[in-house]
Amino acid sequence: MKALLLSLPLAFAFAAPVFSQSPVVVQPSGRVTFNFRAPNAKEVKVNVESLPGITMQKNDDGVWSATTDALEPDYYGYSYSVDGVHVIDSGNPLMKYNLLNTESEIHVPGPAASTPWDVADVPRGVIHQHNYKSAACNDERTYYVYTPPRYDASSRKKYPALYLLHGFSDDARAWWSVGQANVILDNLIARGEVKPMIVIMPLGYGTLEILHRQRGQQRDPGLGERNSRQFKESLLNEVLPQAEKEYRISSNRKDRALAGLSMGGAESLTVGLNSLDKFAWIGAFSSGGVGTNYAKTFPNLDTKANDQLKLLWVACGKDDGLFKPNKQFVDWLDTEGIRHTWTETPGVHSWRVWRRNLAAFTPLLFR
Repeated sequence: MKALLLSLPLAFAFAAPVFSQSPVVVQPSGRVTFNFRAPNAKEVKVNVESLPGITMQKNDDGVWSATTDALEPDYYGYSYSVDGVHVIDSGNPLMKYNLLNTESEIHVPGPAASTPWDVADVPRGVIHQHNYKSAACNDERTYYVYTPPRYDASSRKKYPALYLLHGFSDDARAWWSVGQANVILDNLIARGEVKPMIVIMPLGYGTLEILHRQRGQQRDPGLGERNSRQFKESLLNEVLPQAEKEYRISSNRKDRALAGLSMGGAESLTVGLNSLDKFAWIGAFSSGGVGTNYAKTFPNLDTKANDQLKLLWVACGKDDGLFKPNKQFVDWLDTEGIRHTWTETPGVHSWRVWRRNLAAFTPLLFR
């Protein structure tokens, strides 16, 4: 296994610049003007995360422009649709990387240190990259580890650990490169709101075949089950013991949390609630893929779990297409007498919701 130290001030490397000239202008008011040169195009739209598509207007020089209303301080993915073709902004170096649908990204800043994901003048943790051969998944894969500020590998101190899972079409880097998880933790630790913890961010697929299955093609009926089984095996039997060997991580289940978004939220539930001997804290953000046959998915989950669970935290944006199935799941938890926290937030299925979820969830851990 190879460990690579990425950087100490990693947050600076991925903090978006505010462009003062075309192609993107972020105004002090929070309004954003997009400019895209395509003199021969018939129609150009800009698609901004959490907003409806905006039709752009062309000037005499063939530059298409559109300006948003004032946006809330945050990071926003965006792309252009040029006569129906998806195009990223070649003039913007900041990317919202994705295995299936990479977008460009902008940062609308707020007042200094106004949000947990804005870089502040605080001590910073470190992101480490680990490459290893997975026997469970029969491939080479990567996981990332965040160590908090002032982490000392030579000390005898043991840290609690959060295993943090990405969503479908993302990869292991998503939580820090897009979600700003390291910045959020740095800021909240500095404020005394979060206990210093180590965060492990693994690849969330048991097999990458699951990414390439095309709609309309004949489905492999065993692919989903194989993907889930191999991911669980990789997480529990490879990533977890490797991380605990490499870092000053407590092996006490009461010091382990498992959380994720979308696909990773479903994995946190299906793996975590079926592995309460390993995890005491579980978080699911906008989870998708659990299904509705809860008795089959969670065969051993009953009121005895209340003695093992320190926290079961389920959240979803009110405008998310997955809101209804998430609410259905927590209603089932109610009927089964399983203690949990249900959190409804504004927003759709987006990183703007999940950053806020992480900032709300982590202060509850390891108390």
